[in-house]
Parts: sequence; structure tokens; C-alpha cells
Amino acid sequence: MVTDQIVPGLSYAILEKNQVVETEVLGASQLVPEKKPLKPNQLYDLASLTKVIGTTTVILKLISTGQLALADSVKKYLPQFYDPRVTIRELLTHTAAITGYIPHRNQLPAKKLMAALYTLHTGDWLGQRVEYSDLGMIFLGEIIEQLFKKPVQQVITAEVLKPLKMDHSTFSPPAADCVPTTYSPQQGLLQGIVHDPKARILKEHCGSAGLFAPLADLVKFAKWLLADRLSPSLFSERLRDQLFSDQTPTHTAGRSLGWDLRYDRTGQACIYHTGYTGTFMLLDRNSQSSLIGLTNRVHPKEHNQDFLTWRDKIIATYLTEK
Repeated sequence: MVTDQIVPGLSYAILEKNQVVETEVLGASQLVPEKKPLKPNQLYDLASLTKVIGTTTVILKLISTGQLALADSVKKYLPQFYDPRVTIRELLTHTAAITGYIPHRNQLPAKKLMAALYTLHTGDWLGQRVEYSDLGMIFLGEIIEQLFKKPVQQVITAEVLKPLKMDHSTFSPPAADCVPTTYSPQQGLLQGIVHDPKARILKEHCGSAGLFAPLADLVKFAKWLLADRLSPSLFSERLRDQLFSDQTPTHTAGRSLGWDLRYDRTGQACIYHTGYTGTFMLLDRNSQSSLIGLTNRVHPKEHNQDFLTWRDKIIATYLTEK
């Protein structure tokens, strides 16, 4: 991908038996307005990996401590929510059928955006099929804020990043430490500022995106989740077992709690997630192996279908060959 200029640069790690067997940082951190080399320990905008590393982990902790249940109605915690039928499970598995149109959504101030989200409605496929959406994780972030009485990103920092010693992961990174994402002649480099427009609007109240992290911290997260025993025990072993199976209401739609699912050549389920900016993680508990890839595939141009094709080939090859 780097040689063919599909991405400017790439940081990746491969783990086997929960030990790093290969890691590499290669290529450039940016190509325009000038080319700069990619360096170890630079922070990437993780985009939707925030959902699984942060928000999902906190929700699973709340379930483990009995403060939430998968079958609970969202309306129990968010009285202004528009449909009492929608549950925590459906938000986590992207089966909540959130539908509706918000005019000028990415230009609204935070309060108006959140108010508009509560005017959405439920499609007739509730619980029946997966339609991936940021909005479910934003609502889960709202539930976290109701229970912790502080912004969701502060909760993620205190309840996930600090216990796992992900010391360089942050929602407010110094720009100089970050790999730039997009570039335009009018606005220059977007560096150290979250790419997702909803996350920029909602700031510390966004549970769907906003986390910046280096490769080494994602390796820490993977090793923690794949260890023989969860230590620290942020959520129960029972919930971890459930992560590696279909948790949609029908148990046939191919998603787990927060995570997507992929299957290796033996039919073993692995958990998987991607981020729009060019990040991805695949974790296989059965063999304690994982693949972590971080790129800024939206630099210098936002639309990069070639990356998606290459990424899917890499994941398919890894699942077949490992």
C-alpha cells in the first residue's frame, strides 16, 4: 500500500500467542504541503475505533456491575429517547434501526444537534438487520454520562485508558504528536483535531469518535483483551466470552457487542473494527493473535476506495493464513 501510494504511511503490529511478533512503521506521515517521514509513537485519529476501545468497554463494565442490562430499554436512562422498544443490545449491535434526516446536521451547534438526534425514529427493521451508525454509540455515550455524571470522554479516560496504562492515548492531543489526516489548500492540515464532524461538534460528549492513540497503546489494549484472564478486570469474563459470538437479537446478523465479527478458516469468530480515517483491529481469542493497522488513508485526498479494497484483502489473507 505504501509503495503503490495507496496510503502515505503505515504502522502495524502482528501478535501471536499474545506476543508481538512483527511491528513496523514505514512511509510518510504526510505528503502535502511537504513530505515528512512517519515516526514511531505518532498518534493517529482512531475514528470509530473509539467506539470499541472506549464506549463499548465502559458499557460492558456497567453491565458487569449491574448498572445496565442488555435488555434494558434505552428510554429507561434517556427519558427523551423516541422509542421505548429500543434496547441497549440493539444500540451496541447496530440493529436499532435509527432512521430519519437532520438538515445541516454537521453545521449545528452541540445542543441543537443532540436535540435533533432525539427527534429521529425507528425503522421497521428494528432488531432484524445491521445498519452501521455512529448514532447508537452517541446515545450510549449519553447513557454513560447519565450514570457517571461527567462527559463520556472523561469517563473513557478514567475507566479505560488509565487502568490499561494507555498513557499516550488522549482526546486532546498536541498537534505536533499527531499524524495529519486531511489536507486542503484552504484549511491546511487537519492535525490533532478529530476528523469526524459530529465529534468536533459534540467534543467531550461524543462516544463515537475522538480518540487519538499510537500503535503501542493499541497493542496494550489487544494484549489485555486477549490475555488468559482480564487484568485489570474492567468487565466480566462472561461478557468477554460473549464478545466472540453473534450478539444481535436474532443471533444471525453478524455483529457482537460493539464489535464486528470475522471468521477464520476453521469458523472461529474474531472481533474486528475499523475507523474511517484508515485504522483497523482484528483480534482472535482462540489463538491469541491479532492484527492492528493504522494509516491516515484520507490524506491527502478524502476519497480512497483503493484503501478499502486493500484493507479487506489484507484481513481476508490474515484470516486464511494465520
